[in-house]
Amino acid sequence: MLLLHSRLDAAIIDLDGTLVDTQGDFVVALGLTLDGLGLRRVEREFVARTVGKGSEHLLRQTLAEVGGDPALYQAAWEAYQRHYLAINGSASELYEGVTEGLQALRDAGLRLACLTNKPLAFARPLLAAKGLDGYFEFVFGGDSFARKKPDPLPLLETCRALGTPPARTLMVGDSRNDAEAAHAAGCPVALVTYGYNHGEPIGQVPALAYLERIGQLLG
Repeated sequence: MLLLHSRLDAAIIDLDGTLVDTQGDFVVALGLTLDGLGLRRVEREFVARTVGKGSEHLLRQTLAEVGGDPALYQAAWEAYQRHYLAINGSASELYEGVTEGLQALRDAGLRLACLTNKPLAFARPLLAAKGLDGYFEFVFGGDSFARKKPDPLPLLETCRALGTPPARTLMVGDSRNDAEAAHAAGCPVALVTYGYNHGEPIGQVPALAYLERIGQLLG
């Protein structure tokens, strides 16, 4: 379909909504958190359009959605961390073709890094639980750098770790967040069609390609 003809050296790949469908994990952890605070649970559809900008954003938006006092944020954060770590991966599943796609990218000579806005303490165990950790030279989370996607800083720092120039490092993600970060960093970007994009059709987000499976990068 594309892109090895563009002489890429590496790919930076998002996690939630790109490699793993983690919506169920978010729903369970948020539900337990809200139960403990005496607040109503949120709908699955709310979670789908809110995830992707980091746990802090998700929790603040959730409290606003259910009419919770913003002063509850710290208690919500501590409870959410505890619940998410306890259930991490148990209500999630790999998207179709992910393992084969990652192996094909590796076999084609691309170096791989995983870059997510999920806290690193959540990201690493999830990748291990799903058998994906061995594909990546580096894994960076939303707390690995001073700013998160859509800021370009995480992509630039990941390129620095890989030792590859941004113009030869593909960003693969599922949302406008990923695309905006890639464009600002000078990285080409491909977007999967099945992930979370804040309720917006992914085809409205400028990208070099739209993928039904990651392996389509190879043709």
